[in-house]
Amino acid sequence: MADCIFCKIVKGEIPCHKVYEDDSVLAFLDIAPCSKGHTVVIPKQHGETVFEFSRNANGHLMGAAIDVMKILKEKVKCQGFNVGWNHGKAGGQAVSHVHVHVIPRYEGDQGGSMHSIVTSSKEGDVDEVAALL
Repeated sequence: MADCIFCKIVKGEIPCHKVYEDDSVLAFLDIAPCSKGHTVVIPKQHGETVFEFSRNANGHLMGAAIDVMKILKEKVKCQGFNVGWNHGKAGGQAVSHVHVHVIPRYEGDQGGSMHSIVTSSKEGDVDEVAALL
């Protein structure tokens, strides 16, 4: 996509601080990091959501995220990670190009777990959703 900021980064039109790269994936430092070493991992091919990619392509993207975690663990000496992606506008996706956030965590950083992202669910929701599935 011509106006996609991540596609421009892949093409070299916008500079980035590369953390990892292979034939189909690029990882670079987030310009608005949540923590020291916060990295964004993207497929080089444009696609807005994971639904636009094959299982193999998504698996490769996740494998690259794990490789990035290993690099960051060694280089920035973090003690943990939050890893995930914002999927769709309601999920907080700000850039319409699939991207996985690898956020290094440090003891005492005052960050939360995945359960701290959304807290609107109710206790009975589990039974209701289970019935739908």
